[in-house]
Amino acid sequence: MLLKTFRWAFAVTALGLAAGVLYDGWTAFGLVAILAVLEISLSFDNAVINAGILKKMSAFWQKIFLTVGILIAVFGMRLVFPVVIVAVSARLGPIEAVDLALTDKDRYQELVTDAHPSIAAFGGMFLLMIFLDFVFEDRDVKWLGWLERPLARLGRVDMLSVCIALIVLLVSSITFGAHAHQHGGVHADKAETVLLAGVAGLITYMVVGGLSGFFEDRLEQEEERGHAAEAEAEHAGRSRSSVALTGKAAFFMFLYLEVLDASFSFDGVIGAFAITNDIVLMALGLGIGAMYVRSLTVYLVRQGTLDDYVYLEHGAHYAIGALALILLVTIQYQINELITGLIGVVLIGSSFWSSVRRNRALAAAS
Repeated sequence: MLLKTFRWAFAVTALGLAAGVLYDGWTAFGLVAILAVLEISLSFDNAVINAGILKKMSAFWQKIFLTVGILIAVFGMRLVFPVVIVAVSARLGPIEAVDLALTDKDRYQELVTDAHPSIAAFGGMFLLMIFLDFVFEDRDVKWLGWLERPLARLGRVDMLSVCIALIVLLVSSITFGAHAHQHGGVHADKAETVLLAGVAGLITYMVVGGLSGFFEDRLEQEEERGHAAEAEAEHAGRSRSSVALTGKAAFFMFLYLEVLDASFSFDGVIGAFAITNDIVLMALGLGIGAMYVRSLTVYLVRQGTLDDYVYLEHGAHYAIGALALILLVTIQYQINELITGLIGVVLIGSSFWSSVRRNRALAAAS
């Protein structure tokens, strides 16, 4: 099962490392390997969240996620996205941006770094909304009950998550603008850009999440209407199966997954510049990492890991919250990528251990 699920990831690893050696020798081999490890460590929480969504989708849409989705993730976010950043921020054409990435790597890195505040604001707001909507929902299973119970009560207030997210964005943009102006930085005029990018992230979350939620509700209504027929079929001796998301519901859930994956990718793409500013090596290393994240997502779904270890989803959402705040902080201050990756690993590891202890306690009680 493990080998079957990860076979494409292993194949892409071999090809990617070989391409690195052919491109720039054994130094490139080492850089590609480091970038792949960076991407996997920063995106483990992404795999857990993706698995929670993917298990609701039909087998067809799970395959779409692994084929079309991986093309978007690897080529779109890890190769095209950094070039688009440069093209937009430097007002260059796409071909000029690619030429700059290949011929003047230092200038290319400088332009991507210059665009970082708006990228971080967009991704930070999108991820913050995911975290807030999770912690404000009243759930049957609670990991940190002392924290989650009062937050669930607060969550009864309509639009609270949006209000908090906007307050965080306003504080981030105002302090960023004041700091840049005080130090005479080149970003002094970018507080408005940060604000607009953050609002765009919020709108993207609400539109994509809202549409997927709308069609998911429609599907649930259809399922309820067919309940009598299913009950009759079950009575006749046929097993009743849960209805997976299909059609428009699955399509918008797929879009939601891709935007989510893009938001998770921001820290990996930006963090990669701390290791190399060579766009080819970045694409190879981050692409290998993305394949492992996808394979891990499918493995979690097929093994039913999220059902067995009920706190994993909680840990991943807390990691999302931490990543969102880190992205917003990096608008103004630099934070080591190792810290970002470790926070996610610690939170998910803690939730996994709590799940193991819970399962042991339930087994002992029975």
